[in-house]
Amino acid sequence: MMENILLSVIVPMYNEEEVIPETYNRLKKVLDGLGESYEIIFINDGSKDRTREMLIDLCEKDKTVKLIDFARNFGHQVAITAGMDYAAGQCMVIIDGDLQDPPELIPDMLKLWRQGYDVVYGKRKARQGETFFKKFTAKVFYRVLRALTDINIPVDTGDFRLIDRRVSEALKQLPERNRYVRGLMSWVGFRQTAIEFERSERFAGETKYPLKKMIKLAMDGIMSFSYKPLKFASWIGSILSVLSFIYLVVVLIQRLIFPHSTQSGWASLIAVSLFFNGITLLMLGIIGEYIGRIYDEAKGRPLYILSELKNMEDRTGPRFRMSKRG
Repeated sequence: MMENILLSVIVPMYNEEEVIPETYNRLKKVLDGLGESYEIIFINDGSKDRTREMLIDLCEKDKTVKLIDFARNFGHQVAITAGMDYAAGQCMVIIDGDLQDPPELIPDMLKLWRQGYDVVYGKRKARQGETFFKKFTAKVFYRVLRALTDINIPVDTGDFRLIDRRVSEALKQLPERNRYVRGLMSWVGFRQTAIEFERSERFAGETKYPLKKMIKLAMDGIMSFSYKPLKFASWIGSILSVLSFIYLVVVLIQRLIFPHSTQSGWASLIAVSLFFNGITLLMLGIIGEYIGRIYDEAKGRPLYILSELKNMEDRTGPRFRMSKRG
């Protein structure tokens, strides 16, 4: 049976040994000041450094600290999902461990929750310590995503937010594998509001979202909430077909009017052919992405596998858990 806890703080971790002490201290200072029951749930997402050992030490010293240890790296969005699956709080705060999102904002989020809001998401009005490229691409992505989807996904937001328990219960009904959690939270609805803040520079260590992972997250966001890329492929295919037909008519007329003219322009013909072939491959790639995601869902594998739970061994979740060794 779960404890009577008001607030669960969910913190996904991957190779974060440099930030763990500061993250823990700042969270404890804020949460102790609330005067409410709470727990801090760290999710070790298959870290290769000392993250797991350090989190186990915290669990032994502080029973409000819980640990979900993955059998391997399953990804940031899946780690957030696991935290929500096992959280006992009436409400939950999702926050990254790198301290770019300020824990000091939690009391303000809690006040808005008590006013009746089910989701209180952090909206970034400034982003410190990030390159121009990352700021620009993030700004473009959020606006493209909003244009492509019928769901109102707030712009300039991340996963930093407070959610009511009934929101997490609704999310448990969504088993999809390629998860874009902030989009799913918009999809389930409920009463939502924003709280603005300035995002700080990372406290220590390196970003765990390099360009490759950012692109995958963007693809998950777009393809999980929109089939407009398929419509785009259809439109492009139709337009190119019409243009090809018009070109064929022009060539036939030219041959009828000037039957002895020398046909030239092989270089341009090859260029046009390569262009059309490139468009075709692009459209096949878009279709392939959707088919690949259907294949992932059809396999029915668990979203994650747990290696160990600490200070929450009595809790049960919807996913597979490894038995203890020996």
